[in-house]
Amino acid sequence: TTQSINQPDRECKEGNSRRLLQSEYPILPASSGGRVRERKVQRHQLPSYIILHSSICMWTSKRRAVVRALYVVAFPSLSANSFAFQSTVTSSRSRWLSRQHSTRSYSVSSIKMQIDNRVALLQVPVTESKSTNLKTASDYIRKAHDAGAKLTVLPEIWNSPYATSAFGDYAEMLPNVGDKLTEASNEGEASEAADNGWGQSSRLLMTLAREYNMYIVGGSIPEKCDNKIFNTCLIINPNGEVVGKHRKVHLFDIDVPGGICFKESDTLTAGDGVTHFDVDGLGKIGIGICYDIRFPEFAMLLTQHYDCKILIFPGAFNLTTGPAHWELLQRARAVDGQCYVMTASPARTSPPNDDDETDTKSKYPHYSAWGHSTVVSPWGEVIATCDEDPAMVVTDLDMSKVDEMRMAIPTMKQKRNDLYRLVDG
Repeated sequence: TTQSINQPDRECKEGNSRRLLQSEYPILPASSGGRVRERKVQRHQLPSYIILHSSICMWTSKRRAVVRALYVVAFPSLSANSFAFQSTVTSSRSRWLSRQHSTRSYSVSSIKMQIDNRVALLQVPVTESKSTNLKTASDYIRKAHDAGAKLTVLPEIWNSPYATSAFGDYAEMLPNVGDKLTEASNEGEASEAADNGWGQSSRLLMTLAREYNMYIVGGSIPEKCDNKIFNTCLIINPNGEVVGKHRKVHLFDIDVPGGICFKESDTLTAGDGVTHFDVDGLGKIGIGICYDIRFPEFAMLLTQHYDCKILIFPGAFNLTTGPAHWELLQRARAVDGQCYVMTASPARTSPPNDDDETDTKSKYPHYSAWGHSTVVSPWGEVIATCDEDPAMVVTDLDMSKVDEMRMAIPTMKQKRNDLYRLVDG
C-alpha cells in the first residue's frame, strides 16, 4: 500500500552546525555543504521498500540552498537489523529557490510496472566469490525491475575483485553483438550459448534482461578472447540479445605520488572502437568505462558524431581520484556534450583485518572504490547520487532537456571547423 510521509516546515539549529529539516521519519541526516549522506532506520519504522519524492529545505553555514531529493530508494542493507537509505540530491548554490514541501511514497512491490525513461544505477558490493557476486547482481537487478526501471546499469568489474592479478582468474568468454540465448538454454539442455563457451556472468545478464523485459548495461567484466583479456561492457536488450559490446579503450595506468599506483596494462588489452545503442524514448546512448571519461574527445565523438543523448560510464574510481575528479568529470562531460551522464560504481568495502585470525585472508590486493554512483543533467547538475555504501539510485530522465540545452546554447552548430575538427578514426 502507498504510505505518505509528511515533511514539516521548520528549520533546525544544533550548536554552530546546521542540519536538514527532518521528517516524521528521520530519513535524511545532518549534512553540510549540500551533501546528503546515509542514515540507518530501524526496520519497524518503515514499510519494506519505498521510493520517496520530495523537496527539502536545508541550511549551510555560508549560504541558503535547496536540496531536492528526487528519489530515495530503500532496501535491506547488509545488516539484517536496518535499512540503508540513499538519497538523490541536487542543490542550488546561488540563491534561495523555493519552499515547497511535498512528498510521495510508493511501495516498490506495488510498482512492478515499467516506467518510461526510468533508469537505475546499481552500486553493488563486490567480493572474491564470483557466485556471491552473481547472486548480488541478480538481486539488485530484480530490485531495479520492481522499481519500474526501463534500463539498469551495473558497475565496472562487478563479478571480480578489482585487481590486475584477479582479472585472468575471473575472465570469461563473452557473446558478441547479435548473440542471444536459445530457448533450449532455459530448459537446461545443450544450447548454442553453452557450445560457444559463454561464461556465467553474460548468461545471467541475458536471462534477466529477457525475464524482466529491460535493458541491462552490464557494467564490465574481464573478458578472455584470443589469449587476451579485455575490460568489457555488454549491453543486453529486453529480448536477451546483445546490442552493444564495449571494450575499455583507455587503460587505467597511473602513478600518483603519495596516492595510488595501478597499471591495467599489466593484464588488460585496450579496445579499439566506440559503442552506442538505441533505446526507444531515450534515444542513442554511448558507452565508456571508467578511465574513458577522462578523454573529452572520446565523449565528443559519441555526442557530436553519433548524436548520443546519454553517456554511461561504469567506473571504479579510488579514494585518491574519486573525491577530486569523479563528479567533476561527469559534470564536464555532461556540459561538453549537452547530454545526460550516468555512472555506476561498486560499493566501497572494508579491507580484511590482517590482525584478526578469524578474518578470511584475501588472495588479491584490496581496492577501495569511491562509490557515489551519479546522474548528471545536460545543464551539469547532479540530479541523482548516493554515498559509498551499497545502493540503488533511481531517477526519471526528461529527454526534452537535452534538446532544450542544445537549442539554447547551440555550441554544436558553432564549431570553428576552419580551426579544429573532430575526425572519426
